Amino acid sequence: MLRERLMWIAWPAFLMAAVLEFMVFAVLDPQALTLLGEPSGWSREGVYTVTFFIFWAVMMLSGALTTLLSKSPFDVNRRQSRALR
Repeated sequence: MLRERLMWIAWPAFLMAAVLEFMVFAVLDPQALTLLGEPSGWSREGVYTVTFFIFWAVMMLSGALTTLLSKSPFDVNRRQSRALR
């Protein structure tokens, strides 16, 4: 069950991170990025990779929070009472 829930979160987050990556870099040049006013010095592929994983992590966090908040109070309380036994 945990594996299924993880895939419910990770797979849509992966797809949306890819869409977001395409949208951002359609209008932004990775070579023009600066960090604290200095050129980043990273290759385009490096910038693409790092930002993709950042986007993916944020999307997974959003999906996990949505999944957590969609649980009913009954389910949450039932699991807590089992843990206390």
